[in-house]
Amino acid sequence: MKLGTALAAAALITVLVPVAVAEDLKPVQLPPPRTDGGKPLMLALKQRATSRAFAPDPLPLQTLADLLWAAWGINRPGEGKRTAPSARNWQEIDLLAVDAKGAWRYDAAANTLEPLVAGDLRALTGSQEFVKEAPLTLVFVADPARMKGADGASREAYAWADAAFISQNVYLYCASEGLATGVRAMVDRPALARALGLPAERIVVFAQSVGYPRR
Repeated sequence: MKLGTALAAAALITVLVPVAVAEDLKPVQLPPPRTDGGKPLMLALKQRATSRAFAPDPLPLQTLADLLWAAWGINRPGEGKRTAPSARNWQEIDLLAVDAKGAWRYDAAANTLEPLVAGDLRALTGSQEFVKEAPLTLVFVADPARMKGADGASREAYAWADAAFISQNVYLYCASEGLATGVRAMVDRPALARALGLPAERIVVFAQSVGYPRR
């Protein structure tokens, strides 16, 4: 095989493999989130904490649906607005769910998880050992194309702030439901972005593990 032909074939494989892998997963229709109940806000704030010790048990689908809605769901359907604020209502953050089976993107409007790539990528979501043990990691990814009117220097600052609002919602939900969680910025962003098949312009902000406390 000529060198040029080989390089072209390799490039084609690089493009096609993430798509083929994603096809191994199916979209997940989440149950309607339960938007009542839970602990009083002041008690949840009192119990909010970071954990690095997780039981391996997966979260029930209903709990996952409630968690994602609390984090970044739509709470005003008529306006399409969310449970967390974003600068100029850009809603530039994509919330990805990574578990032992693969990675999905949370579609709040459809209340679904859309498949991205199959395979266990949890070890790529942080440098600490516990990231491989937590059953779920949320990855916060910003799309600068949605940030109309922001200059390049300020886009990352907006992305970090908006992702942090979502992260705090995760913390409060976990405090309310007796779950463990911990956010981290120690992520090999280029490696994780490649594994997820993200476009080059996307910004991996940080990651947050969620699970039952290890006893």
